[in-house]
Amino acid sequence: MDVKSRNYLLMNRQALEKDIKTSYIMDHMVSDEVLTLQEEEKVKQQNTQKERAAMLINIILTKDNNSYRSFYNALLHEGYRDLAALLQDGIPAISSGNGKSSMDGMTSYVKTVLCEGGVPQRPVVFVTRPKLVDAIKEKLCCLGSDPGWVTVYGMAGCGKTVLTAEALRDHQLLEDYFPGGVHWISVGKQDKAGLLIKLQNLCSRLEHDSTLSQRPPLNIEEAKDRLRLLMLRKYPRSLLILDDIWDSWVLKAFDNQCQVLITSRDRSVTDAVAGNKYEVHVESGLAHEKGLEILSLFVNMKISELPEQANCLVRECKGSPLVISLIGALLRDFPSRWEYYLKQLQNKQFKRIRKSSSYDYEALDEAMSISVEQLNDNYKDYYKDLSVLPKDVKVPTKVLCILWDMETEEVEDILQEFVNKSLLFCDRNGKSFHYYLHDLQLDFLTEKNRNQLQELHKNIVNQYKKYYKLNTPVPSQEDCMYWYNFLAYHMAGANMQKELRDLMFSLDWIKAKTELVGPAHLIHEYVEYSSILDQKDSTVRENFQEFLSLNGHLLGRQPFPDIIQLGLCQPETSEVYQQAKLYAQRETGTLYLEWINKKSLKNLYRLVVRPHRDAVYHACFSKDRQRIASCGADKTLQVFKAESGERLLEVSAHDDEILCCAFSADGEFVATCSADKKVKIWNSRTGQCKCVYEEHSEQVNCCQFNNRSGQYLLATCSDDAYIKLWDLNKKYCRNTMIGHESSVNHCRFSPNDEYVASCSTDGTVKLWAARSGNELKSIEIKDFFKNADEQPDDVEVLVKCCSWSRNGDMILVVAKNKLLLFDVKTCGLLSQVIISHHSTIQYCDFCPGDELVAVALSHCSVELWNIKSLSKVAYCRGHMSWVHCVAFSPDGSLFLTSSDDQTIRIWETKKVCKSSDAVLKSELDVVFHNGEVMILAIYNQKHLQLINGNTDSVIVQTAAPESPISCCCLSEDLKFAAFGQESGTIKVLHLLDGKVLKSQEAYRTCVQHCRFTSDCQTLISSAHDSVIQVWNWQLSECLFLRGHKEAIKDFRLLENSKLLSWSFDGTVKVWDITTGNTEKDFACHGGAVLSCAVSPDGSKFSSTSADKTAKIWSFESSSVLHELKSHEACVRCCAFSPNNKLLATGDDKGEIRIWDILTGALLHFCSPVTVDEEPTHGGWVTDLSFSPDSKMLVSSGGFLKWWNVTTGESLQTFYTNGTNLKSIHVSPNFKVYVTVDNLGILYVLQKL
Repeated sequence: MDVKSRNYLLMNRQALEKDIKTSYIMDHMVSDEVLTLQEEEKVKQQNTQKERAAMLINIILTKDNNSYRSFYNALLHEGYRDLAALLQDGIPAISSGNGKSSMDGMTSYVKTVLCEGGVPQRPVVFVTRPKLVDAIKEKLCCLGSDPGWVTVYGMAGCGKTVLTAEALRDHQLLEDYFPGGVHWISVGKQDKAGLLIKLQNLCSRLEHDSTLSQRPPLNIEEAKDRLRLLMLRKYPRSLLILDDIWDSWVLKAFDNQCQVLITSRDRSVTDAVAGNKYEVHVESGLAHEKGLEILSLFVNMKISELPEQANCLVRECKGSPLVISLIGALLRDFPSRWEYYLKQLQNKQFKRIRKSSSYDYEALDEAMSISVEQLNDNYKDYYKDLSVLPKDVKVPTKVLCILWDMETEEVEDILQEFVNKSLLFCDRNGKSFHYYLHDLQLDFLTEKNRNQLQELHKNIVNQYKKYYKLNTPVPSQEDCMYWYNFLAYHMAGANMQKELRDLMFSLDWIKAKTELVGPAHLIHEYVEYSSILDQKDSTVRENFQEFLSLNGHLLGRQPFPDIIQLGLCQPETSEVYQQAKLYAQRETGTLYLEWINKKSLKNLYRLVVRPHRDAVYHACFSKDRQRIASCGADKTLQVFKAESGERLLEVSAHDDEILCCAFSADGEFVATCSADKKVKIWNSRTGQCKCVYEEHSEQVNCCQFNNRSGQYLLATCSDDAYIKLWDLNKKYCRNTMIGHESSVNHCRFSPNDEYVASCSTDGTVKLWAARSGNELKSIEIKDFFKNADEQPDDVEVLVKCCSWSRNGDMILVVAKNKLLLFDVKTCGLLSQVIISHHSTIQYCDFCPGDELVAVALSHCSVELWNIKSLSKVAYCRGHMSWVHCVAFSPDGSLFLTSSDDQTIRIWETKKVCKSSDAVLKSELDVVFHNGEVMILAIYNQKHLQLINGNTDSVIVQTAAPESPISCCCLSEDLKFAAFGQESGTIKVLHLLDGKVLKSQEAYRTCVQHCRFTSDCQTLISSAHDSVIQVWNWQLSECLFLRGHKEAIKDFRLLENSKLLSWSFDGTVKVWDITTGNTEKDFACHGGAVLSCAVSPDGSKFSSTSADKTAKIWSFESSSVLHELKSHEACVRCCAFSPNNKLLATGDDKGEIRIWDILTGALLHFCSPVTVDEEPTHGGWVTDLSFSPDSKMLVSSGGFLKWWNVTTGESLQTFYTNGTNLKSIHVSPNFKVYVTVDNLGILYVLQKL
C-alpha cells in the first residue's frame, strides 16, 4: 500500500473504529476479492463493534492499494459519506499501462478504473454467461462517442448487475470507448431526498481531487447541473452506470448529454429521456448445469460430489441466479441443510430464504413483491388474475380477452405494462402474442393470493362459459388449445364438481380433445382430479379412464376413428357405452354397429400406447414405476407416464435403430444403444445427452444399469462379441469382458451388482465378476438341445435372454422354445420347460416375487408361467405382431410388452393370471336362419362349438378328436356339421348331440376346406394338394376331381351340380360333381389365383391373382371380357354387386377398387388415404361383400370397413382387438356381420 494511503488510514483510525459496522462493509470487500473468508471470520470473532472495526483496519493495513480503494467504496456504498470523505485524498493514483494481473486476466489498469468508479467486484461465486456479457459490450460500443442510453433489463434476481459489471472488465473497451473512466451508482427505489443524497455522493466522488472543495448541491436541479459540468469538463468520454432504476423521473436527473448504462426491471424506463437507446434483455433462467456449477462453487465440492438434492434444488430455483446464489450462500454456512432448503423452496416459503449477501432485499419474497407494488391499483387486480395461469404455459391473448371481457388491443396494452416491468414475458413468434410468467413469479403470486385462488379459477371458468355458451372452441381459434388443455384444471381449482364431471364425462369433449391432443392428457386428468370426480362414485370415472386407456393407440392415429363407434364396443354397463348408444340413436344418418356378443370379452390390459411410428424393440419401467422409457426402429427414445401414456420426452437419439434402453436406479438417466454401434446416456427429464460411448465395433444389442443408486455403472454387449462396463463419471470403458466367440445378445447385472450375466449366439451363458471383469462361470446351453439320437442339434442355439431371481441364487435362460432355470453356484439345471412348438421365445423376465416368469413369443402373444410348478398360468393376447420385450414393474404388480405393431401394452399381473385362454380359429361357418345367427367355430383347435350369435351362448361343444381341427362347415338345415383335421381325416357329425356319423381318412395333408351341398348328402373338401374330393357320406361313395397341377386355393358350388375351383397353378376349372369331369378349363393368370366370384346372373365370374391383376370372364364363351390392371399388389378378393353392374376388388396394399362390369372402367378407388406409412386397411383386404341395394360395401382386413359405393368414401370403421380378419360373413339383409380376428375373438356385429 502507498505510504500516503497508509498514513490516511492511521490518521483517521479513531473515527473509523468508533462508527463503522463491519459486516456489510466486509461483504463488499469479500466480493471485491480483497478480503478472504478466513480474515472475515477473524474479524467476526472479536467481541465488540469497536474491536471488530480495529481488527479490520489492521488487516487492511497489511494489504495493497486495491484493498484501500475497496474499503473506500464500501464506506460510500453503505452510507458512511463523512468517513469516506476523510479517506478521499488518500486514494492511490491510477497507474495506466497494460500489465496483466495474475488473478483473473484483468489488467491493473482495468482494476484501478473499476475500483475508482465504484464498480462492484465479481461475487465470491461467479459463473460466466459469455453471450450476455458480449451483448452488453456490443451495445456499449454502439454508443460510440455520442450521448445515449443502454438498458440492461430483466426480472428480479436474473443477474443484471453482475453481468453489467463483468462487461466492464475489458481493457480494450475502457481504453477505446471510455477513457474518462466509469462511475457506478446503486440507485434502487428512491424518493427525492434519497435521490439527492445519491447525487451529492456522486458529485463529491467526482470532485475528490479538486483543489476547490465545493459545498454539496442543495437540490436535484443544482446537482444535475453540477454533474453535467463535471462530466463535460473533467470526465469527458466516461460512462455513468445507474444500477437498479425503478422510476423514469429518476433518470431525468442524469439526462445531461452523457453516456449512461442502466439496469432495471422496467424496460420502458428510458421512455422519458432523449438520446440514442439500446436494450439488452437478460433471460430469467440459467441452464441446469450452470446452476449446479454455482452451488458446487459455494459449497466447494465437485459437481459429481454434490448430494442428490442438488439437482432438485436447482430445478426448484427455476434457473434464477439470485435464488441459486442465496441458497448457495446459506449452504456455505450450514452445509447440512440441503433437505431443509429444498423443502422451503418446494413449500414456497420464500420468507425463510433470507439474505446472506449484500443483495438489496431482505428476502426473496420482498424482491418480487416490490415490483408488484409499483403497479397502480387496478393493474394490480389484473396481475392477481394471472395467479391461476398454469406453469410453463404460454397463454394466447384471446384467453385474457375472454377473462377480462376486453378487446385484444386493450388487453395487450395492460400486458405490455407487465412485460415492461419484467413481471411477465411475451413470446412474439407466430400470428398472435403469447404471454407467460417465470415459475418463481407464479409461485410468488400463488403464495400471495392463496386464499383467493378458488375464486380466481371460478371467474375464469365462468367467463369461458359466458363466451362459448354451449359450444366448444374450434381448432382455427388461437385460444382453442388452451381451453382443451386447461379448462379441467381451472374447474378443479375452482372445486366446481358438477361442471368438471359434466365436462370430463362428455363424449363430445373427449372426441374434440383427443382429436387435437390424443388421449394421454385426458387420462392424466382422470387420475389427477379423481378425488373431485369420484365424490359420488368412482365407477363412471373408471369407465372413461379405461375406455381411453385401452383405445389410446387408436385415438392417436389419423384418420381419427369414430369415438361413438369405439364407445359402442364398451361393456353395456359402462357410462361410455350408454352415452355412445344415445348418440348413435340420435345420429340417424350415420352407420353404427353394435357388438352383440361382447359380454364374454374381458380386457386384461390397463393401458395401450403407441409412442413410436415403427416397431418397438424395448421398453422398461423406472424404479418408482411412474415412467416408462421405450425405443425402436424409428430411432427415437420416448419417455412417458406409466399411468396415462402422456409423453414426457421424445429424443431423436441415434442414426440407426435403437435396440435397447434402460433407466438408472435413481431414474435420473436413460441409456440407449443402437445398430449405429453407439451407446448414449441421456438426462431422463431434459433429454440432454450426457455422454456418448463409441468403443464397440458392431451393433450394440443391450444396455443395463446396475441396481443400486449412488454409483452409475452400465453394462453393454454387442455383435463384436464383447461386454463392456462403463462408469458414467469416466469417459472411457472401465472393463471389457472377453470370452464369447460370437454376438452377445443380452446382459444383466445380478441383484447385488456383483455379477454380470451375458447370453450369446455361441450357445453359452457366462457369469462375470462386475468389479474385475473376469469370467467366473460358463454354461453350455446348446448341450440341452439334443435330437432323438442324443446328438447336439445341428441348428445354431441362439441364447436370447436371461433374468436373475430376486435373491440372485437362480438365473433363467431362454433359447429357441425352451425356458431353463439354473443354480448360480453350481451351474446345475434346476428345471426346464418347452413353451411352444410353433414359435420361439423372444424375451423373458422374472417377476420380483420369483414364482412367475413372463415370456414374449414370436407369434404375437405373451405367456406367464409358474416356474415352481412349471405350469402356464396366463396367456396374454392383444399384440398384432411379434412381441420383442416383456418387463415387470419393480413391485411385480404390472408388466409391459412391446411389439412390432408399434404399441406398448401395460397389463395387471393379477388380472391376467385369473383369465382363461379360449381362442377360436379364424376358419368358421355361419348360417343366418330365421333371424338367428348360428356359428360353427373351432375352439382351441380341439373342439367344435355351435354358438348362438344373438345370445353369445354355446349350444353344443364336441369332444376333442385325436388330431387338431383345421376347418369346419354347417349344413343349411343346421342338422349336420363336418370338420377336417390336420391329419387329413374328415368327419360328419349330428349337431344336436355331437355324435360322429361318418369318418374318412381322406388326405395325407391338412384339410383346408369342406362344404356341404344344398341337399346335405355330399361333402366337398380340399387339402394342401391338387385334388378335390366329392364324398357322398350317406352312401359312402367318393369321387376325386383331378386336373389342377398345384394345390387348390378354394372352390365354390354353382347351380346344377357344378363346381368352380381355383388353384395356385393359375387356372380355374368348372366341374360336374356327379361325374367328376372337367367341363371348362380357364388358364387365367401367370401367378396363383387367389379368389373367384360369380356374377348374380351366373353368366360371368371374376378371378384375382398374385400377378396384381383381376379379370372378368364369360362362362359361355370361356373368354376374358376385361383385364383390370391398376392394382399395385396381389389382388386377394373380389365380389359382384347384386345389381350385376359392379365388381369390387381388394389387394394386399389395403386398397379397394370398384369397376364397371360392362366397360371394365375403374369407377372408384376406395381408401386412398395412407397415414403413418400404414396400409389403409391395416393390412391385406381379405373379403368383400355388397349390400342388397348395391349402395354399400363391407370389407375385412386388419379391421372392418364400410364404404359408400357411389362416392368411394369410408362410412365406418370397426376396430377389432386383433387383426388379420380372414373373412366376413354377412346376413342377407346386410344387417349382421360375423368375423374372427387373429387373437381368436369372435365378433357378431349388428347394424344399429
